[in-house]
Amino acid sequence: MTKTEKILRPVKHIFGGAGLEHHKNTASFESVIMPPPDTVYIPLSQHIGAPCEALVKKDDYVYVGTKIGESAGFVSAPIHSSVSGTVVSVGEKMLGGNCVNCVEIKSDGEMKKDPSLEPFSVNCKEDIALAAKLCGLVGLGGAGFPTHVKLTPPKESKIDTLIINGAECEPYITSDNRECIENFNDVIEGIYLLKSKLEIKRVVICIEKNKPRAIDRLYRMACDHRDFDDSVKLMCLPSRYPQGAEKVIIYSATGRKLPLGKLPSDVGCIVMNITSIGTLYRFITTGMPLVSKRITFDGTAVSEPKNIIVPIGTPIEKVIEFAGGVSEDADKIIIGGPMMGNCVASADSVIEKRNNAILVMKREKEQDATQCIRCGRCVMACPMQLYPAMVESAYNKGLTENYEKLNVNYCMECGSCSYVCPAKRPLTQVMRVAKAELRRQKK
Repeated sequence: MTKTEKILRPVKHIFGGAGLEHHKNTASFESVIMPPPDTVYIPLSQHIGAPCEALVKKDDYVYVGTKIGESAGFVSAPIHSSVSGTVVSVGEKMLGGNCVNCVEIKSDGEMKKDPSLEPFSVNCKEDIALAAKLCGLVGLGGAGFPTHVKLTPPKESKIDTLIINGAECEPYITSDNRECIENFNDVIEGIYLLKSKLEIKRVVICIEKNKPRAIDRLYRMACDHRDFDDSVKLMCLPSRYPQGAEKVIIYSATGRKLPLGKLPSDVGCIVMNITSIGTLYRFITTGMPLVSKRITFDGTAVSEPKNIIVPIGTPIEKVIEFAGGVSEDADKIIIGGPMMGNCVASADSVIEKRNNAILVMKREKEQDATQCIRCGRCVMACPMQLYPAMVESAYNKGLTENYEKLNVNYCMECGSCSYVCPAKRPLTQVMRVAKAELRRQKK
């Protein structure tokens, strides 16, 4: 392909960050579809905001795509069945060491689609937000912010830029990369549909430069014949963590800084993940809501890494079993990436909408933390230009009144400070505790 479209460089470069080993072992591995497990446990809260209220009861029969949980507020998203089968129970259940309100469904193995599902007609910008809500779409790799909320900005907000986030900066994870490659048509059609209906002047597709196959696909989107005014651009970002964080990618793509407590719409932007775009377009064309997730299965204890399409609510132990198991010296299971993911207490935790990876890591010799040597590396690594060592000092001395002065609420909890610390201080954990304490004080 002759490249005539100009590939953009970042408008602004992020401060700090960390140069991580990428470990993108599954970048070239085509996704495999996991058969439905015998039973799924679908949590009624898989997003930021109000939990859903159950719409089904014991012994009800449900199909793939049947709505089983209704939104209980504006900042919420409906929940749908990921299998066809019979509801076993509705209520609280211990999963992964936590008491979770969920719907337990025994699968019949047939994966019959709900006969009421049909394509959704989109005629205006309000229809786009409604489609995202009916789909049950939330942020698919982060905190799970309901997508219809970000697609319904305040009337006074002047949105001029749609940022497509394909950075995928965490090590190991390649699920977004595979979305670009495997579902290219859904992504490109989704981008141009959103641009048209939301009446956005400019689209910036952002991706780190370490994904050449995905870059080639995304370049074709920027060169599409529908881009008659050259308003859809591809931007290659440096392969530096945490390039994919929302505040960081907005700064890289536009040079705008997102103030504390504000949404991207407050600086004229909407940020959407690559997989979110593809998922939304598939709902619009088929009516099938979000019922499965592509999961990168990898880690130092994994001999056969893969990308797997998994029904939501599948226990992690079943995913591990399907993927070929792990080595005997496996020590911990991480949901998400190694930098911002969460360790789970047990393998009976389940896959949720916002999960994009399962990493199983070998047991490693832990290094004891030593005294801070005042090297300043944590300051140089922090993309928000904070002072993690000073926050830790205030924490150790009980000087909680200093938290606000040190701007701890700006912390993204990206883990860069802990990663670069030669003394192995638990800086990210302290920042997280300090943020929680500051929130408690303000309440």
